[in-house]
Amino acid sequence: MSVESYKALTKVPERDAPLVFAFHGTGGDEQQFFGLAQELVPGAGVISPRGDVSEMGAARFFRRTGEGVYDMHDLARATAKMASFVEAWKERYPDRPVYGFGYSNGANILASVMMARPDLFDRVALLHPLVPWEPASVSGLKGRQVLITAGRHDPICPWPMTERLVSWFKAQGAQLATSYHDGGHEMRREELAAMAQLLRAHPRADAA
Repeated sequence: MSVESYKALTKVPERDAPLVFAFHGTGGDEQQFFGLAQELVPGAGVISPRGDVSEMGAARFFRRTGEGVYDMHDLARATAKMASFVEAWKERYPDRPVYGFGYSNGANILASVMMARPDLFDRVALLHPLVPWEPASVSGLKGRQVLITAGRHDPICPWPMTERLVSWFKAQGAQLATSYHDGGHEMRREELAAMAQLLRAHPRADAA
């Protein structure tokens, strides 16, 4: 795979600034979080890919057969493709921190990539993720910085599944933070504040 594997908006990093990958939700595109990523981490290189699956015209990163029912074969395909895409960008800009954040479907592909290739990202923010399968243990997540945000009454990402995912990351030894609100699937200000705190922290924290 190469940096051309996905249609993407990109920005070159300044000096030794990190790379930040931004993953949109269902129906979004490469524009959705491109500006936000630059606001969150000024000077960072930004890679914002568009999902390569269309669901009745809505862009996604992998197929599903119903709400919360994933095509696991396509998820495996998408995970391998995205991991190779991220790796290609890391090779272009070596020796710098790599961060990622995603919302909804974007959070799901990012979580799947983290589970398959925990070496690729130093910090990730998963905004309203839904992981309906039982992940295997992943030793390489120890010390990785992970933020999970959620709405306690989210009809798309049921609260018990959020709690299960949080417990799973803790069990892997990830350095976990959370931000919850009492609403549904919408992103709220406190989530963005928590994500800014994660992504702007001093880079030496990645060595923890």
